[in-house]
Amino acid sequence: MRHATVRFVPASVVSLCALVIAAVFAAPAASAEQRANRDSHQRTQAQRGACEARQLPPAPIDTSEEPKPGTSTPDPLPVPEDPVGGPRMGDCGIIQPQNASAPPGGISAATWAITDLDSGDVLAAKDPHARERPASLIKSLLAIVVIKELRPDTKVKGTQEDADQEGTKVGVGPGGTYTVDQLLHALIMRSGNDAAWALARTLGGRDAALEKMNALAHELGALDTRAATPSGLDGPGMTTSAYDQSLIFRAAMKYDEYAEAVKTESIQFPGYKGHPGFQVNNDNRLLGVYPGFLGGKTGFTDDARHTYVGGAEQNGKRLAVVLLRGERNPGPLAEQASKLLDYGFRLAAKDAKRVGELVDRAPEAQPKQDASQGDEASDPTREAVDQAAGALPGEPARSAFGNVGLPLVMLAGFAAMVTVAMWFRRRRARVARANRTAASE
Repeated sequence: MRHATVRFVPASVVSLCALVIAAVFAAPAASAEQRANRDSHQRTQAQRGACEARQLPPAPIDTSEEPKPGTSTPDPLPVPEDPVGGPRMGDCGIIQPQNASAPPGGISAATWAITDLDSGDVLAAKDPHARERPASLIKSLLAIVVIKELRPDTKVKGTQEDADQEGTKVGVGPGGTYTVDQLLHALIMRSGNDAAWALARTLGGRDAALEKMNALAHELGALDTRAATPSGLDGPGMTTSAYDQSLIFRAAMKYDEYAEAVKTESIQFPGYKGHPGFQVNNDNRLLGVYPGFLGGKTGFTDDARHTYVGGAEQNGKRLAVVLLRGERNPGPLAEQASKLLDYGFRLAAKDAKRVGELVDRAPEAQPKQDASQGDEASDPTREAVDQAAGALPGEPARSAFGNVGLPLVMLAGFAAMVTVAMWFRRRRARVARANRTAASE
């Protein structure tokens, strides 16, 4: 019996070692894919963070963004934790469908986006949430507010303040009388800063108009956008993004008044004291030139550089393109936009998978997750624990042994406990036998 016990203990130890070794080697094999996914996720997060950390456009080259005496420049708008429109909207550089051909060359814009006006799909983009200055593209946001709040036949009296506005003007002046509809056309077709000021006055004044514009931007989900002037002239804290301008243009095109104005080639505009009426012509170079062009908006300031938005319809698809911080080299931004529209229609013809989506409203306004799906998915404490353990979002926390190794280690521990217990039991039996033998002698 003693020899059997001696053999039992080494055999148990060998078995225990085998179980532990199996657990150690099985765990890395079982979690290799998990670690690869986690590493990929972390690389994407790091890359995304580099883009989203850009809270402001490049530094201005003039004094246009200096705050008025007694005021300070607004803090940068917060960067959402999750990119609006989907994870890839937070990526840097070119974003395109898998296996798609490369975008066309000769695009000078620092950031751009191609979107479907009907479905809201983002077909391709370049750094879509990078914050830039909008220039006159912000007028589309003002136009939506005007359409929603003012009657088109409302009469507006021109003022000297309107006429004194900087930049492009269409001829609003003191003594002139204009309808909201005429001012809206002049705003969109020719980018009149005097028309923008007159409309802002009619909305309650500059500050009231800006408050309404920024509230609308937030409501739409354009969280990179802050209007500092009604016209798009640079001002303290003014920002937007290619994604946001795509969002705003899509929203504007849902209004007949806007969609009709952007494709109008010319209108007669009333004059004022000592000035006869004017003919206001649309300044968009693709109108009547690009097949199926629906209209759009141009912009320029010294700090924003050239900006552009436009849409077209071909083969039942309505696409739009936005370009920000572009240069007229190798060609005007309208020509660069036409290349991106061509590229977008090629992607649409191949039913390329979208890379993101234009939201219908601010993310926080979206319906909350159904409670029937359980609380675990939305538990921030659980999520923090998962991430601290190295798990991917939405996955349970895992130990270093993975899903397979941990049960094996537990089994090995149980076997060790049984082995030790049996050894002590047999040892006590041997001691008892030895005592009985000694007593009988």
